[in-house]
Amino acid sequence: MPQTTLALDCLFTGHAQPFTRPGSRSAIDKQPRQGPLKVTFLGLEGDEQGDLRVHGGIEKAIHHYPHEHYLDWAAELGEHPLLAQPGAFGENFSTTGWRETDVCLADRIRVGSALLEVSQGRMPCWKLNDRFEVAQMALRVQQSGRTGWYYRVLEEGVVRPGDRLQLVERPHGEWSVARLSAVLFDRHLEPELLAQCLALPLVPSWRRTLQRRLEQRQVEDWASRLEGAPASGV
Repeated sequence: MPQTTLALDCLFTGHAQPFTRPGSRSAIDKQPRQGPLKVTFLGLEGDEQGDLRVHGGIEKAIHHYPHEHYLDWAAELGEHPLLAQPGAFGENFSTTGWRETDVCLADRIRVGSALLEVSQGRMPCWKLNDRFEVAQMALRVQQSGRTGWYYRVLEEGVVRPGDRLQLVERPHGEWSVARLSAVLFDRHLEPELLAQCLALPLVPSWRRTLQRRLEQRQVEDWASRLEGAPASGV
């Protein structure tokens, strides 16, 4: 990792509200907060999720997205109003200095008085398509590897913008978020590699997915996650 400590530039939380498609709700439109904010086992005080079946919870308590990715997206998408400031991807933490190649599964990170642990990379969904009004935006995020990552909270505490994130433990330094996500998003099956991943402390959903691939010898269909239901609701 180029840096073992860096500044928490911005904090964001959001309220769940009706989204773009019939019956859908989302809190992806998060707004900057000035600390201090409580960090609980379910995330930041005042933060909500629109669909608790696939967002939030203990294993996805806090989402971290590198701000340097915004330059990459601007180069690909051109001028876009959402890219003018952090928060476009529904992140809770915005920093500059760590990317998915720099952060590893189960890294333990102290920020403020809270202790966090990297739990998984993000599996992008269709809500990014609708938020950016860019076809296949979720697929672009997946293929680019610019997904960000999630933390579980090991010790509750308080955090505020400007606090330092400090890496305090790294038990799986050979398994960056980028490397692990690349396995998850690979259409090509490598049983030995899947077996290596299953020996890691994966979140239950990722474990089930990889175990199923080993058993069925095929990769699951991603269309529902990446594209969702048609905008008409049919």
